[in-house]
Amino acid sequence: MAPSATDSAPIVIVGAGLAGLRTAEELRRAGYEGALILLGDEPRLPYDRPPLSKQFVRGETDDTTLRPAEFFAEKQIDLRLDTAAIGVDTAARQVRLADGATLDYDQLIIATGLRPRRLPGLPDLKGVHVLRGHADAAALRAELAEATTALVVGAGFIGCELAASFRTRGVPVVLVEPQPTPLASVLGEQVGALVARMHRDEGVDLRCGTGLDTLLADGDRVRGARLSDGTEVAADLVVIGVGSRPVTEWLADSGIALADPAAGGGIVADEVGRTSAERVWAVGDVAAWLHQTGRRKRIEHWTNAGEQARLVACALLGAAPPTAARVPYFWSDQYEVKIQALGTPTATDDVHLVVDDGRKFLAYYAQDGKLTGVVGAGMTAGVMKTRAKIAAGAAVSELLTPS
Repeated sequence: MAPSATDSAPIVIVGAGLAGLRTAEELRRAGYEGALILLGDEPRLPYDRPPLSKQFVRGETDDTTLRPAEFFAEKQIDLRLDTAAIGVDTAARQVRLADGATLDYDQLIIATGLRPRRLPGLPDLKGVHVLRGHADAAALRAELAEATTALVVGAGFIGCELAASFRTRGVPVVLVEPQPTPLASVLGEQVGALVARMHRDEGVDLRCGTGLDTLLADGDRVRGARLSDGTEVAADLVVIGVGSRPVTEWLADSGIALADPAAGGGIVADEVGRTSAERVWAVGDVAAWLHQTGRRKRIEHWTNAGEQARLVACALLGAAPPTAARVPYFWSDQYEVKIQALGTPTATDDVHLVVDDGRKFLAYYAQDGKLTGVVGAGMTAGVMKTRAKIAAGAAVSELLTPS
């Protein structure tokens, strides 16, 4: 049942990150004129997260706010900051808030995103950080200004971006990764080796095939770490970047179906964001949507938040969905190089490296001979021109055969 402006209860969006904000915008754009509440558990206006590990932590920008306060008044979006949801009663259609209040809803959209994973058993020391929100980035930025040596644990996208930012600031960096290469689980070892080369060329002490054993202290402050191979490294700044998990614990007693944590977790949803509970939707990093492949998957990319927001808004309001083919896209800025990916490249695909000049590269990914994705570094045109081929499931041989 689509809501109308006369419904007594509002549409409530829990989570004021990019996905929650975009969904609110899309609802208004699609013509919804009823009450709309956007709940955020942080005290800040909704902000952009990708710059936090790059321009913000390096001190090159101070503000990543997505929309000014006036925007929410103009669009009649009731933005409630510093307001955390702690539970849902889907029968009563109520959200329970941390201050003890309840909030009725006509439709509920969950966009609570992710929380960084932490390594168990480590001592609680000053100088040790994770990065997800603005407060994390501000604390890290303040300590980076005085750091003499840094250790980054985990060479995923966040770890690689932070290592690049630290080196850009002139700080010596040890980057530790248990897998054979950076980004091996995402892009495979062949392309991961090219990323490794870039970091080593920039002076990063990259140590793959090893992990963190424990942290070493000088009083209540970190002074270094012992790695799993027994070696010790000095560091007065440590960042743990070993992935994130969906923020779903507040839904434990709601009856809303959750995906298996071993498969990535998140909220089970269909191809337009409907969950197992009537009038409840999920969008963004927290949502395990049903995709064209027939599998449910969470996609933790900036562009995906906007695409899902449009689909949710249309489905909720009973409007026609966008018809353009959705080709996932993500990017990562490291040093002066933009690493970009289109499609769904995976570590198990066949990889065809077609350009490699020692810094820039372009690789085609394929399964069963069909193009699944393209990854490039410093090769924007080469990546973007493949969008239609990926959408059509073209044979990779079409791109490999000289014209």
